[in-house]
Amino acid sequence: MGTTIADFVDRSLGIGYLGGSTLLLACLMGSLAVWRWSEGTVSVNTITTPKAETFYWVTILFSQTLGTALGDWVAGTNDLGYGGGAILFAGALVGILVLYASTQTSRVTLFWAAFILTRPLGATLGDLLDKPLANGGFAISRYLASAILAGLIVALIAVLPKRAGAHPSAHGQEA
Repeated sequence: MGTTIADFVDRSLGIGYLGGSTLLLACLMGSLAVWRWSEGTVSVNTITTPKAETFYWVTILFSQTLGTALGDWVAGTNDLGYGGGAILFAGALVGILVLYASTQTSRVTLFWAAFILTRPLGATLGDLLDKPLANGGFAISRYLASAILAGLIVALIAVLPKRAGAHPSAHGQEA
């Protein structure tokens, strides 16, 4: 759905990738602002009511859509290509990891920044794998590209450390 909406905003409305990304960023920031104003927080650890869950899903929809539009814009109009776009977004995620490890920056802010940046990373990696060689991709079939990405996800789940814990809102805490 995010891809369809992003393509509609970018192409059908005729505002291009920059205009579409800007509009979607404004919608995303607006949904986060209204959620914070209404609930006092945008922490996913406090989603315990239908109202908070509605804010969450609206925010997810805007972040997915923005991610697609932003990934297309960066890869398609800035001479970075799909690989360069993926490296740019992966580097931004590393920057967020550095902030997490070395500063007291709000964990909620860092979560949403990382969450949002994973969307254009996924869009550019997906395009890199399945777009034709003439367009800067690897020309792998969508089925094989999906299998490669699924395998990568399963491998990361298997090797990354897991921590047991309770939901913070159950203890009156917020991440």
